[in-house]
Amino acid sequence: MLVDWALTAVFAALALPCVLRLARLDYARLGPGVRHGDLAELLLVVAMVAMLSPVGGPIPAAGWQAVLALTAGWFAVAWWRRGPGCAHHALSAAAMFYMVTAMPHTGMDHGPWLTMATMESRLALPLVAVAAAGYFVLDAAWSGVLAVRGSPVAGPAPGRTSRALCRTVMGAGMGYLLLASAL
Repeated sequence: MLVDWALTAVFAALALPCVLRLARLDYARLGPGVRHGDLAELLLVVAMVAMLSPVGGPIPAAGWQAVLALTAGWFAVAWWRRGPGCAHHALSAAAMFYMVTAMPHTGMDHGPWLTMATMESRLALPLVAVAAAGYFVLDAAWSGVLAVRGSPVAGPAPGRTSRALCRTVMGAGMGYLLLASAL
């Protein structure tokens, strides 16, 4: 239970840099893809808080499935039309959709609310979870290196370090959550 609350606090803290970027950056100069990425990051952070919080969230699992499916679809189309810059957000939303959908829904301990903290059984199709966890762990390591280096590959200069650090923490958290719920 302590780990659940600690992880909830870490992901809730990630919402602040996302909101600050959205409030402060001049997206007209940076381009719409950057704003969409920052909005997706905020959405995924809020979904992680809802999944990890021992209390659950105010949105039922079906609501999260709808939001995550739309987000994955939006970024998959953007990936197809504009190139690989949108791939990470499409994969992240798809992985979160998988987690929400593949979690057991047999007990009504938590009602319709989304919460993985009290899950006694494992996700369906654990090989999917392990493969996705591998991607997120590698991406977290790569993003961490970019954050330390301050590499321009991490995104546009305004918000680059914040974006790379958030991606590192989110990737590590996604990898942990996928592995913990698959094994």
